[in-house]
Amino acid sequence: MAASARFLFRGANSKLSISSVKSGSYNQLRVTLLTSCNSHVKSQRRHAAHFTFQPDPVTTQYGPTQKMNLFQSVTSALDNTLAADPTAVIFGEDVAFGGVFRCTVGLRDKYGKDRVFNTPLCEQGIVGFGIGAAVAGATAIAEIQFADYIYPAFDQIVNEAAKYRYRSGDLFDCGRLTIRAPWGCVGHGSLYHSQSPEAFFAHCPGIKVVVPRSPVQAKGLLLSCIADENPCIFFEPKILYRAAVEQVPVEHYTVPLSQAEILQEGSDVTLVAWGTQIHVMREVAQMAQEKLGVSCELIDLQTILPWDTETICKSVVKTGRLLISHEAPITGGFAAEISSTVQEECFLNLEAPIARVCGYDTPFPHIFEPFYIPDKWKCFEAIKKMINF
Repeated sequence: MAASARFLFRGANSKLSISSVKSGSYNQLRVTLLTSCNSHVKSQRRHAAHFTFQPDPVTTQYGPTQKMNLFQSVTSALDNTLAADPTAVIFGEDVAFGGVFRCTVGLRDKYGKDRVFNTPLCEQGIVGFGIGAAVAGATAIAEIQFADYIYPAFDQIVNEAAKYRYRSGDLFDCGRLTIRAPWGCVGHGSLYHSQSPEAFFAHCPGIKVVVPRSPVQAKGLLLSCIADENPCIFFEPKILYRAAVEQVPVEHYTVPLSQAEILQEGSDVTLVAWGTQIHVMREVAQMAQEKLGVSCELIDLQTILPWDTETICKSVVKTGRLLISHEAPITGGFAAEISSTVQEECFLNLEAPIARVCGYDTPFPHIFEPFYIPDKWKCFEAIKKMINF
């Protein structure tokens, strides 16, 4: 009892003595401890985001713009599609009232319950229905409520949607199918609401896989997916739904698929990422310039499958070094595919081994998320190691 009390006293910075506990001051100690703990909790501030969102320069290329966050830009893309295409339908769990992230809010009221509707809690059924609707001629936009729950639909996506055109000799296809899903870490999602499953689908010919970094890119890339003649999976970084705000064009526009974008030109190291991780790498590039005098070329891959090998390889030929970073576990992650391809194409140009800074080979943790994610400090250390190789 005395040892326990001593430990508690030290934790609470209490001036009560052991003798006071023995003499009946336990209630006073309990009040002191609770007061101390409560004040400590109130004084703590939770910093969930491991990055600072940096908007792109305002574009006037596509006409008038409006301030939108990422989920609003998704809503705008869906609104444009429903207005222009009478065959377009949106369906998924809870989409009729707007969805858990509000991406479809107001669309049922505007376009009717026959075009925006709920489904049973069955991901396999959602995608299976979408395949059938697309084959029948509809523009089918399915929502999987979280990317973590896309796995029950894996067979429908990989064995049916991706192969439909091939197995029918191009007599039939479901190219008008787009599957949306919130993706990536969010600061408190733990193992079932934080996953980044893009690498699972990158192994599957016949589909396209896309991850945007910002509201402007999200709308343009989503509209490109919807218009594409192949089934597409569109992963939306959910931590950016409200954190990312830009001036987004109101009217319809597209951003080309399978084209990486060079966000910052550099001469010493090529940095490759997608989705949320792009904003981590922006900070890393700035740190490398300020602290090491290292010039980084930052590239947003945007489309995971089929990916833009030419842009990446040209950059590595110039810089001689490559760092790839993503939230998914490192083993079998898409960084491995990029690394292998660059090694084959640019081996004689490399000045250091290709570096991968990714999630660990564990389930996504809850309270240990800050230690799991590939933050700017891990990426910065990787750059120092490459420069000093």
